[in-house]
Amino acid sequence: MSEHLRAEDHITVIGKAPSYQFYPSNPWVAIGWRQRKDIEVDLTKVMEKKQIRFVTEGAKRLSPEENRVELNGGGSVAYDYLVIATGPELAFDEVPGLGPQAFTQSICETGHAEQAHASFEKFCENPGPIVIGAVQGASCFGPAYEFAFILDTELKKRKLRHKVPMTFVTPEPYIGHLGLDGVGDTKGLMESELRERHIKWITNARVKEITEGKMVVEELNEDASLKAAHELPFSYSMMMPAFRGVKAVFGIEGLTNPRGFIQADAYQRNPKFPNVFSIGVCVAIPPTGKTPVPVGVPKTGFMIESMVTATVRNIGALLRGDEVHTKPSWNAVCLADFGDGGVVFVAQPQIPPRNANWAARGKWVHMAKVGFEKYFLHKIRVGKSEPFYERYLLNQLHIHKFEDESGTP
Repeated sequence: MSEHLRAEDHITVIGKAPSYQFYPSNPWVAIGWRQRKDIEVDLTKVMEKKQIRFVTEGAKRLSPEENRVELNGGGSVAYDYLVIATGPELAFDEVPGLGPQAFTQSICETGHAEQAHASFEKFCENPGPIVIGAVQGASCFGPAYEFAFILDTELKKRKLRHKVPMTFVTPEPYIGHLGLDGVGDTKGLMESELRERHIKWITNARVKEITEGKMVVEELNEDASLKAAHELPFSYSMMMPAFRGVKAVFGIEGLTNPRGFIQADAYQRNPKFPNVFSIGVCVAIPPTGKTPVPVGVPKTGFMIESMVTATVRNIGALLRGDEVHTKPSWNAVCLADFGDGGVVFVAQPQIPPRNANWAARGKWVHMAKVGFEKYFLHKIRVGKSEPFYERYLLNQLHIHKFEDESGTP
C-alpha cells in the first residue's frame, strides 16, 4: 500500500503483536522441524523503514459509521480508508472438547504448534492411535492433510510408525474436496497417499464430542442422515476448527455476514461502507455447493495476494479521484507438503467452474515449499512486497510445464 500513496498520505497498521509468524510452517514447528525463531520476524524496524505507524495493542471494536477503530489499550485510530486483514477467530468452542485448551492440538497459530510439538514428544514416549483432520464447518483442509502426512514421515524416521494406527476425519464429502469441490484429481491423489501410508479415513464426518482419549464421530449419508457412529480412541489428535469473524467486527450490520466474515464486492470493497476493504481469511465467500456436513471455502495464499493487489490499486485510484477498477483473480496455486514429497494444484479461478484445473505430486514439492518459505520470509524482513523476480517466477508458471517424478506433466 505504501507504494500507492500520495505524498500527503500515511498508513497506520494495527496488530495484536509486534511480530509476524509464517503460519504455513506451523506443521513443521509442531513436529520439531522448525522453531519459532526460524519463522518469526519482528516487524518494528520494517515498519519504521517504510514510515508506517505501527500500533501493537490490537483492535477492540470497529465503528465504521465514525471511521474509527477502538484499541484494546484505550484510545482509537481514525481513518479515511480501512483495510481489514484480521484473519479469523478459531471457533474451538463449537465442538465440546476441541482445541489446545481441551483435548486436541492445533497448528493454526505458532503458539499452538509449539504446544503440539511438546505433546508430540511426550506421545512418542508411549505411542498409540492418532486422529487428524477437521471438524464440521472447517474451511482450511490443506494443513490437516499436510500434518497427517508429515506425522507419518516423522514417525517412520523415529521407527515408531508400526505402533501408531492413524485415522483422518473430515467433513468433506470426499477425500481431496478441500472445500473447492476438488482440483484436478485431488480425490485420487489424496486417497492414494492415504492408502500408501496406511491411514484410514472417514468423510462426511461430524464430530459430536471429544473427551480425553476419545472422539465421537457421526458419519452421514449423502442425504445427511446418519450412516454410522464411531468412537475413535486416540493418544494424540490435531483437528482443524471452523473459523468465524473476530470480535472487533462481529455482528456489525451491513459489514459482516452471520459468521462475522466481511462482506465484499468484486473490488474487495464493502457495499455498505465503501471506504472499508477486506482481504484474506476474514472475507465472506459462500460455499461452492451444498454438502451433507457444512464445509467452508479456503482462502489460499495465492488467492489472497490477488485480493491485496486489487485493494491497494483501488484505494490508490480513489485517493487520486478515480474510480475503483481492479478485480482480484482469485486463482489458486498451492503446495501441500508431505514431509518427503507433496501435492501441488492449480485452480484458475479457485471457485469452479474453472479455466485451469490441475494437480500433481512429486518429491520436488517438499523442496519447493522450503524454498518458498525462505523466499517469503526474506520479503517480510526487507519489507519488499512485489520484487521483480516474483513477477518473473509467476510468469514462468504460465509458460512452462512441470513434471512429477514419473515424468507426467
